[in-house]
Amino acid sequence: MHTNTFSNLARHLVPSVPRPDWWRGSVLLITLILALPVLVIFSFIFTPSGEVWRHLADTVLASYVTNSLLLVVGVAIGTLLIGVSTAWVVTATVFPGRRIFEWALLLPMAMPAYIIAYTYTGMLDFAGPLQSTLREWFDWGYGDYWFPDIRSLWGAMLMLTLVLYPYVYLLARAAFLEQSVYVLDVGRSLGFGPWRVLFRIALPLARPAIITGLSLALMETLADFGTVQYFGIDTFTTGIYRTWLGLGDSAAAAQLSAMLLIFVFTLVVVERWSRRQAQYHNSSRSFKPVPPIRLTRARATVAFLVCLFPLLLGFILPALQLLSWSIDTAADVVDASFFGLILNSLSLAMGASVIALTIALLMAYAKRLRGNALLNIAVRIAAMGYAIPGTVLAVGVMIPFAWIDNSIDGWMREQFDVSTGLILSGTVVALLFAYTVRFLSVSVQTVEAGLGKIRLSMDDAGRSLGYTPGRVLRDIHLPIMRTSLLTALLMVFVDVLKELPATLMLRPFNFNTLAVRAYELAGDERLADAASAALSIVLVGIIPVILLSRSISRKRPGEEYVAQA
Repeated sequence: MHTNTFSNLARHLVPSVPRPDWWRGSVLLITLILALPVLVIFSFIFTPSGEVWRHLADTVLASYVTNSLLLVVGVAIGTLLIGVSTAWVVTATVFPGRRIFEWALLLPMAMPAYIIAYTYTGMLDFAGPLQSTLREWFDWGYGDYWFPDIRSLWGAMLMLTLVLYPYVYLLARAAFLEQSVYVLDVGRSLGFGPWRVLFRIALPLARPAIITGLSLALMETLADFGTVQYFGIDTFTTGIYRTWLGLGDSAAAAQLSAMLLIFVFTLVVVERWSRRQAQYHNSSRSFKPVPPIRLTRARATVAFLVCLFPLLLGFILPALQLLSWSIDTAADVVDASFFGLILNSLSLAMGASVIALTIALLMAYAKRLRGNALLNIAVRIAAMGYAIPGTVLAVGVMIPFAWIDNSIDGWMREQFDVSTGLILSGTVVALLFAYTVRFLSVSVQTVEAGLGKIRLSMDDAGRSLGYTPGRVLRDIHLPIMRTSLLTALLMVFVDVLKELPATLMLRPFNFNTLAVRAYELAGDERLADAASAALSIVLVGIIPVILLSRSISRKRPGEEYVAQA
């Protein structure tokens, strides 16, 4: 009795120590670790310039800036023209094949830019089937005719446009689907035709979504390495690669990376600003889908061709060529080493996707439990990795990892006369870390969307039963979110499988993947031999395209009002 009284008195007299919030603390720690590559890159801005940097500034830096900007402008024009026009045609009109084009126009997303570059080079080069056929038909010889050089800046613009326009198409079509006929009828009552309605009403309403899709496409353009490297175009990504591996100057490579990051973050800021500046709203609670316009035969043919050409050039022709090459070379290429490449690629992709999904689940649930301004900012910073090009990320990972490895190895040599070697930078640990930083955003957005569909009352019900937050997540949320979790896993899995520059720069010695093997064979002009590895990547890449094509037709805002009417 006296003991209980004393303990109760002590509990009131001694100030209670607040229990540590492990959810919030874990998120902040993970954010700090994942932000390390960017912090390292920007720290080199204040490093004094060396001889290599001065050499770059005097010789090739201007071409890096010029070519990167021209590439961005060209891809922006191309993706806007193709993405917006196809989105409007399949949404607002009726023509033969429309239902197929709705999902098929997304297929070029499964074709990485460097693979389509290899394929078109093989088809359009002097020894390719097209020029060979022309010489045979017209009895031409070398120098008797002019043919455009695909290995050029305009060629890179075309390749990137063909595989990146689906970003604009996807978001533009989703925005057009959300528009109610009551809004567009205002323009029709003023005598506007279909195209005038598009430019005066539909496009302004869809502008934030279109800008978001364009920003994603341009970030992928700045991050591209395989296409511009293969075509011999000097851009920031090729310059970083050459400076790092060719000149061996990590400081100069980091400074180039910092300049490229400034370009990328400028795009991010512009995209965010565009969303906030949007002044167009559908304020009506009434919603009725826009009835598509039935086209005449001539106009329907034009609409069919508008949708066919980007699909034909961006997926069908390259896929058929890859399939043909794969059949011809399968006996020589598909061997035990090829299956080793598949095993390496699948192991890395699965490992990175599981790690990214676990971290995303922790962050999204901590934000749901302890959401405040600091935690929201931390999650946003951790998910910014998707905007970081692979070459930049590789430099930002390798510098601190190499320092840690050397520090551990030096200490072990002094204390125990044992060398630990490169336990981080010389193993797949560096690759998995880079993949996690790069593709965590995909997992976070998907998991947050899945959690957002679960009512907070479900959490309260679990806590009323005495469940801890962890048990609520395990026993209640995870079963409900099974589809969202699988989607996040597959999206990261495919992105890792296609990633080239980070894999090329961070892979351990004698460790190859399908993407690296395709790059090496293409670099040796063995384009047909590279087809099997490239086709394997494309076939797996179709998985997220299927997921996106299913989600694009999800229930539209406002349909609940139709159901209630």
